[in-house]
Amino acid sequence: MSDVDLPVQLPLQPMLAKAAKEVPAADAVAGGYAYEPKWDGFRCLVARDGDEVELISRGSKPLTRYFPEVVEAVKEHLPERCLVDGEIVVRSGDPGAQHLFWEALTARIHPAESRVRKLAAETPAEVVCFDLLALGDDSLIEAPFAERRAALEEVLRSRVAGSPIHLTRITRDAALASAWFEEFEGAGLDGVVAKPLAAPYTPGKRTMVKVKHSRTADAVLVGYRVHKSGQGVGSLLLGLYDDDGVLRNVGGIAAFTNARRLELVEELAPLVRRDEDGEVESAATDRSRFSSSKDVSFVPLAPERVVEVRFDQMEGWRFRHSVTFLRWRPDREPRSCTIDQVDRASAYDLSEVLTD
Repeated sequence: MSDVDLPVQLPLQPMLAKAAKEVPAADAVAGGYAYEPKWDGFRCLVARDGDEVELISRGSKPLTRYFPEVVEAVKEHLPERCLVDGEIVVRSGDPGAQHLFWEALTARIHPAESRVRKLAAETPAEVVCFDLLALGDDSLIEAPFAERRAALEEVLRSRVAGSPIHLTRITRDAALASAWFEEFEGAGLDGVVAKPLAAPYTPGKRTMVKVKHSRTADAVLVGYRVHKSGQGVGSLLLGLYDDDGVLRNVGGIAAFTNARRLELVEELAPLVRRDEDGEVESAATDRSRFSSSKDVSFVPLAPERVVEVRFDQMEGWRFRHSVTFLRWRPDREPRSCTIDQVDRASAYDLSEVLTD
């Protein structure tokens, strides 16, 4: 770490959440639950000690250099010495129709300093705060969440109005939380989190409960990448047809066992596209934004097989995160796998979520 000196030892792993299928009742835990929107960004501990600021990822990796505009906002709007748990996000869209922009957020992780500065101006990031772990010389780790939230509200209410730093919404009403779950998805949010009001902050433990969106879709298998070990399938690449009948890449599936990776090579061999000489046709996806040297080549397959997948959200023409393999669909025609069959959330303005 840097010269940040706080009453909580860093690095610190954030408190985590266990998954649930529905919003838990408010009285389902001793002391009751409070509910917050689940933001889909980079989880981040924001540490400030005077002019020293560190942005620390969930995996304890430094994010500071990638978000210089966030560092400046922290210096201007957060208390002189504090440790805040929050989420770094990027928004997009016209006023009145804004949403979280995951692709722009991930593009901010770039090795070139000139690119970092350019993107900081073009797609500035913001911080949504939802917990306070230290203030001045005091650690709040052992304090119940109800007290930590009250302290967070007190220090932010008069500081962050109109700034890129936000205080997340909160409610103790499970019915309102369920409404948020449905409405806020249209602004790009990920679901709802339930937090025990009486619980201390528990680094690395799944004390909270998260309820995330999950949908299914049928997509066309268009290729695969070889696993980094050089053995078997590393990921399956998926496509959907647009209105003009063009098959467009939409994402991929990567979670397979070692045995299944090898099986897939044999299973998909008849679909491999080859040229007149019997050689595998060359194909590549767009160059990785994270590493210009990353191998983006893949083995192209004839678009004849359909796979059903589970996903959380779709942004533009891409599944926002890696999707989960469910089953092959031999009953589906590949041409029937169009973008309009994908269930999307109704639009909702992100500014309405950020305004309490």
